[in-house]
Amino acid sequence: MVEDILATLVGFPSVVGTPNGPITDWIVEYCRSHGAVVHVLPGPEGDRANLFATIGPADVPGYVLSGHTDVVPATESGWSADPFTLRGEGDRLYGRGTTDMKGFLACALAALPMLAATPLRRPLHLAFSYDEEAGCRGVPHMIAELPKLCAKPLGVLVGEPSGLQAVLAHKGKAAARLEVKGRSGHSSRPDQGLNAVHAMVGVLGEAVAEGRALEAGPFDPRFAPPYSTLQVGIVTGGRALNVIPDHCTAEVEVRAIAGANPRALLEPLRARLGALEAEGFSVGWSELSAYPALALSPESALAALMGELTGRPLIEAVSYGTEAGLFQDAGHDAVICGPGDIARAHRPDEFITRGELEACLAMILRLGERLRA
Repeated sequence: MVEDILATLVGFPSVVGTPNGPITDWIVEYCRSHGAVVHVLPGPEGDRANLFATIGPADVPGYVLSGHTDVVPATESGWSADPFTLRGEGDRLYGRGTTDMKGFLACALAALPMLAATPLRRPLHLAFSYDEEAGCRGVPHMIAELPKLCAKPLGVLVGEPSGLQAVLAHKGKAAARLEVKGRSGHSSRPDQGLNAVHAMVGVLGEAVAEGRALEAGPFDPRFAPPYSTLQVGIVTGGRALNVIPDHCTAEVEVRAIAGANPRALLEPLRARLGALEAEGFSVGWSELSAYPALALSPESALAALMGELTGRPLIEAVSYGTEAGLFQDAGHDAVICGPGDIARAHRPDEFITRGELEACLAMILRLGERLRA
């Protein structure tokens, strides 16, 4: 049953930043057919939505299984077959999103009819978001609605691929696009123009310096590397060598250890960019994404529960980010735990194994048994 559900989910090309009505509609119908109470929560974009489904009494505290329905594009070379058709070879199931993270969604949905077969004393909620791959843009709208949808949860399990080991912490992130507009002209008369690329170089130099300064700490040995990082990822500008470039853009990101505010770490760049206006340039700053770090105490009840449910050692921290930090920031204990290996995500011939799906389904059903107790 899990494999059939996964095949259906993979068949929806629910690429980040595009409408997600087809996959959401299918999940809604499936959940309602098994007795779940489902809320569809449209986002401000108007063409995509989060969904929140509940089995059991919503007015008492329970647990949330959280995941995202979007996937990254499958435009990279190296796919052996159609990435949006599930393909099995031995124990492996290939397709875009199998690991990140429709495998977890399939397990949660496969568990639904089994959990609905007998009454639950505490509820299990499914919280499926959109546009996670664009910097967790969809889930904040759902988190804001949680107080209206259910009693405060006992914990949130974010099913990103972790080898089904519970991850207690991850770095936060902030990313921005910087823009400089100058004045064009012939390169033989640079005195008559405003070179936007030259101006941006000063800002990029500030970025490099800030990144190096972060290497001096503060430190958190749970992460690799154990300090916050800043990098410039994309720079574009200029039209021809003999034309003074009047436009330049750059995209930068910070990944911050727990306790550091990722937005704050970008402020020196924002100030350096703004200073260019005094030199006659126009500048722009657009936030691309931002989410806080996750830091769940290993002494917490949720950490203890995950150790019992998985029977596997806990992972102190990972350097990639998830929606878990946003749930925690809203006051909900959250942890990462899902099937598959993050190293397979965003790559051609992404796959998950049947054994990984079976283990994840068994974990969710063990959680269900606790909710019946």
